[in-house]
Amino acid sequence: MKLIQSGESIMTVKLHLASVFDNPNCLLGRRNRNQFLVTLLVNIATFSHGLGVGWMSPVMRDLQTEDSPLDFPVLVDQVSWIGSVVGIGSVMGNLLAGFLQDRIGRKLVMLFIALPYTVFWFLVYFVQSVEFLYIGRLMAGITGGTCYVVLPTFISEIADSNVRGRLGSMILLSVNTGVLAGYIVSTSVDYFTSPPFIIALPVCYFICIFLFPETPHHLIRKGKVEAAKKSFMFYKNITKDDIKAESEFEELKYLLTKEQNEKTKSFNYKDFITKPAFKAYASAGVLLMSNQFSASFCVTTYLSDVFAASHTTLNLSMCTIIIGALQIVGNYVTTLLCDKYGRRILMLTSTSGASACLLAFGTFTFFAATTDLTMVGWLPLVILSLFVLFCNIGMVGCLFVVLVELFPAKIRSVGVSTFVVILSSTVFLTLKIFPICMAVWGISITMWCCSGITFAGFIYFFFFLEETNGKSLLEA
Repeated sequence: MKLIQSGESIMTVKLHLASVFDNPNCLLGRRNRNQFLVTLLVNIATFSHGLGVGWMSPVMRDLQTEDSPLDFPVLVDQVSWIGSVVGIGSVMGNLLAGFLQDRIGRKLVMLFIALPYTVFWFLVYFVQSVEFLYIGRLMAGITGGTCYVVLPTFISEIADSNVRGRLGSMILLSVNTGVLAGYIVSTSVDYFTSPPFIIALPVCYFICIFLFPETPHHLIRKGKVEAAKKSFMFYKNITKDDIKAESEFEELKYLLTKEQNEKTKSFNYKDFITKPAFKAYASAGVLLMSNQFSASFCVTTYLSDVFAASHTTLNLSMCTIIIGALQIVGNYVTTLLCDKYGRRILMLTSTSGASACLLAFGTFTFFAATTDLTMVGWLPLVILSLFVLFCNIGMVGCLFVVLVELFPAKIRSVGVSTFVVILSSTVFLTLKIFPICMAVWGISITMWCCSGITFAGFIYFFFFLEETNGKSLLEA
C-alpha cells in the first residue's frame, strides 16, 4: 500500500514538472531552454564587467587614505578621473560594436569583449602609476560599452517574444550580481590577491562563446539560409522536422528579406523624421536622462563616499554589500514582472519611488549636518536601499529592453546604437561631475536636483510612454 502511494506521489510530481516545463512562458521549458542557457553564458561578460565596477568602488576610497595598497599617492581629482574614464571607454565600445555587429556578426564582436577586460586586470595588478589605472578603466569601459550594444541585440534576436523581456533584463541583473561580488571581494581580499583569479572569467567566457551559433537574423541577412535554419532550430530547441517550426522560420526569412529589400530601396533620412521616430527619440531621451541623472550609476560607483557623507553610524563595508544585494533583488523583480505586467508600470514605479527616496536622503543629510541624528543613523541605509531597489526594477532593469523596443524596425539598429553612445557619454559626464557637485553644493542639494530630474521623468512616462510588451521586433 505504501509503495503504491509512493509511486502515485512520484507520478504526481512528474506530471506537475511536465506541466511546468510545457508552459511556453517557463524559461526552462523545452522551447526556451537553449535561449535561457545561452543568455546565462553570454552574461558572464556582464557579470565580469559589474565585478570590476564593484571592486573599484571601495578601492577608490582606499587609494586616498594612508592605508593605500599602492606605493604612490592618488589625489581626489585623479580619483574622479579613475571613476569617470570608464564612460569614455564605454563610448568607444559602443561605436566599435555598432560599427562591427552588422558587418562581422554578433558572435565575433562578443568574442572581442574578453580582450579589453583581461587587459584591465593585468594593468590593475601590475600598476606602476595612476596612468595604469586610467588605461585599465578605459579598457573596462570598452568591455561594458560593447556589451551594452551587442548583447541586447543578440538576446532580442534569439529570444521568443514571450520571454524576451526576462532574458533581456538579465543583462543588468548579471551586472549587478557582479557589482555585489566586486564589493565583497574588494572589502574581503587584498588588492593584489584577486586579479590573478578574476582573469579566469574572461577566459571561460571566451570558450563558452564557441558553443552556440550566430543569430538566425544575422545569418539570413547575410544570405546564409541553411546556417540560419540550423541556428533557428538550435535556439528553439527543435531536434527534428517540425512543420510549425518550418513555417515560423519561413515567415522569419520572408520578413527579414522583405525588410532588407525595403532598406536597400528606400532607406534614407526620411525614415528618421517620421512621427513614430520622433516619439521614440523623445522617450529614449527621457529614459536616458532619468537613468543617469537619477544618480543610479553614480551611487554605485561612489557608494562608499556617499555613505561617508550621509552621517550614518553603520559600518561602511556592510552598507556597501547590502546595497549590492538589493540591486540584484531589484533586477530579479524586473525579470519576474516585466513580461507579466509590462514595461510602463515598472518605469512609473521606478521613477516615482527613486525620486521620493532621493528627496528623503537629501533632507536627512541636510538636517544631519546641523542636528545630532545618531539615534536614526541607520536611516541613510534604509533610504538608499529603497532607492537602489526602485531604480533597478525599472530605470536600470528595463533600460535596454525598452530601448530596443521603442524604435521603428527600419531605424532600430542606428537608433539604439546612437542612444547607447549618448548614454555612455552621459555616464562619463555624471561620474565626472558627481563628486564635484558633492564637494561644491553638498550632498543634500545634489540629491534634491537628482530627485527633481527623476520626477520629471515620471511625469513624461505617465503621459507619453507607450507599452511595448509583446511588440514584434519586425513591426514598423
